[in-house]
Amino acid sequence: MNTDNGPSQGIPPTPSTPAPTGFAAEFKDAVTLRAFGLVIGGLLVQLAFIASYIGAFHSPTPHRIPVAVAAPQQVSAKIVAQLNGLDGDPVRAEAVADADAARRRVLTRASDAAFLFDATGTRDTLLVASAGGPSVSQTATQIAQRIEAAQHRQITVTDIRSPNAGDGRGMTSFYLVLGWVIGGYLTATIMGMAAGSRPANRSRTLIRLGVLVLYALVSGLAGAAIVGPGFDALGGHFWALTGIGTLVVLAAAATALGLQTLFGLLGTGLVILLFVVLGNPSSGGVYPAPLLPSFWSAIGQALPPGAGTTVVRNTVYFSGHATSGALWVLAAYAVGGALLAVGAAWWRESKSTPGTP
Repeated sequence: MNTDNGPSQGIPPTPSTPAPTGFAAEFKDAVTLRAFGLVIGGLLVQLAFIASYIGAFHSPTPHRIPVAVAAPQQVSAKIVAQLNGLDGDPVRAEAVADADAARRRVLTRASDAAFLFDATGTRDTLLVASAGGPSVSQTATQIAQRIEAAQHRQITVTDIRSPNAGDGRGMTSFYLVLGWVIGGYLTATIMGMAAGSRPANRSRTLIRLGVLVLYALVSGLAGAAIVGPGFDALGGHFWALTGIGTLVVLAAAATALGLQTLFGLLGTGLVILLFVVLGNPSSGGVYPAPLLPSFWSAIGQALPPGAGTTVVRNTVYFSGHATSGALWVLAAYAVGGALLAVGAAWWRESKSTPGTP
């Protein structure tokens, strides 16, 4: 008795259908809805980049530049009112007790400039600190010269804190932080995209965070070495810059890891939007906040590029004054990004069904 009931018992095998070939088939396979969405996303990021940079830089206009006024009591109020009454509110003047107090306000970053009135003559003095942003110092000088000419007085401009010889126009702080931020989020992205990497779970996320901490430390050391002993641009603050760099890199990397763990590829787009499209033009590196439009001026110090630039610049040139707020911002991104990454990994684990690879 034949018990073979296999397919060879008179049932011919079904021939496989050949895959469609030709340009039309390749086009249909390549142009998927996902691919189309990614291209549109790239276009939107590109247009946002152009709009953000041009919007921030196309027409720098002074707005409420902090100015300390040192003058005799009988004329102090009049000078302050005159400065605060200028069309467009280019300055925000505040009276101080004397020239020493005005100088201290500039060096502690409470003011960007100080106006010293000459009660016995017609030659006044403007104190600026171009290390805090040459464009603001130049703008304050132009405003003072215009006002003094209208009053038939003269102005002497004194730069009490200029950039180091190797720092050029005071842009090294911005470029250093820019490199740290880019390195941080790129490394986090590469770790998630590397060949053989598994989707992030809690254990894998903790491992990646540990690697990012080590990377941030090495990056901080290397950046401090380049701008210090390497080019002598920001010399004399090696260990301070190392610590700042470690925090900046970790803030960018942890935030990138958290957003990418939660949103996947969309998270990478959000990172670019935060750090590059919005963060760089609002950072104060090219034009400080008093010269930026209100939107970019408002968000600059709430993002790692702006906070990092402020901490580096004020640590190197102004003895660390006015850095506490920026340090808290960087710490919030570092800790918040790490917590977001771990929480997102736990959430993804809890959603997956048992046995799902």
